[in-house]
Amino acid sequence: METRDLNGNGLDASRIGLGTWAIGGWMWGGTDEKESIHTIQSAPDRGVTLIDTAPVYGFGRSEEIVGKAVEQGGMRDQVVLATKCALEWDDDGNVRRNASKKRLLKEADDSRRRLRSDTIDLLQVHWPDPQVDIRETAEAMAELKSAGKIRAVGVSNFTPAQMDAFQEIVAIDVAQNPYNLFEREIDNDVLPWARDNNTRLLAYGALCRGLLSGRMHADREFPGDDLRNSDPKFQQPRFGQYLAAVDALEAFAQEHYGKHVLDLAIRWLLDQYDHAFALWGARTPDQLDAVANVPGWHLDDDARAEIEAIVNRHVTDPVGPEFMAPPAREG
Repeated sequence: METRDLNGNGLDASRIGLGTWAIGGWMWGGTDEKESIHTIQSAPDRGVTLIDTAPVYGFGRSEEIVGKAVEQGGMRDQVVLATKCALEWDDDGNVRRNASKKRLLKEADDSRRRLRSDTIDLLQVHWPDPQVDIRETAEAMAELKSAGKIRAVGVSNFTPAQMDAFQEIVAIDVAQNPYNLFEREIDNDVLPWARDNNTRLLAYGALCRGLLSGRMHADREFPGDDLRNSDPKFQQPRFGQYLAAVDALEAFAQEHYGKHVLDLAIRWLLDQYDHAFALWGARTPDQLDAVANVPGWHLDDDARAEIEAIVNRHVTDPVGPEFMAPPAREG
């Protein structure tokens, strides 16, 4: 599996990372701890060495499962552990932003305990907090890095202007944003900023919450608190438009590469920027098997242009990932 230095501190990680939002019972319903641990422990054998989690996934549960899996599997030297901070929740499960210095310093210690690791390889501010001066947030991250509690600094869902202000205090090693064939908003701002600043891009939602897996059907239902129940892409008539695009992309991938739409979607993302990393959600080890289909081939300019034309032809009413943003605290 191809690897890249995740930042200036020599953190080499596979360009496909395991996103654990599906582990811990947050966003996608319940989880099976034994199967989740098995999935995490199987990742390095499949060439996946970056594991991305967050305290808010399962309200600490995802981090605990990741920490247990890594420790029991003796994997700490094999993986890059990435987590996040700056979201808090109450006893009813209501989530809101809090990027205050006090909150971040406490979260880092809590995450290190749950992850069973003295050092977090990459800590990312999950969402900007409009109620906190961005310099305060950056100062907290700089303090954590100086203390050796984290090795690299990241931000998630930040604009270029916010990242510029943040970098007045501490350098940003990684920017994490939603990015996939159907959600390309960062093409106009964050991606150029990353190129100009030689910053790594960690793309979440690489398969657009399963839409680009090739396994979705028009009659698919999502149980309980599954995030896709509130995603406009999964509501008709948009759902039908996106599914039609997936069918056309599958045909294109088969005809030109002997691949599937899932392989095409990840290859497209990685070919957009040499320092891009794609997060791949999996709840069982077999859901990582297709990672093997991504290396060893690339898309040229003509192929990328045809892919864009396919999407534009079928998705006539596109919508972005804005629905995922958690509320800010009241001023």
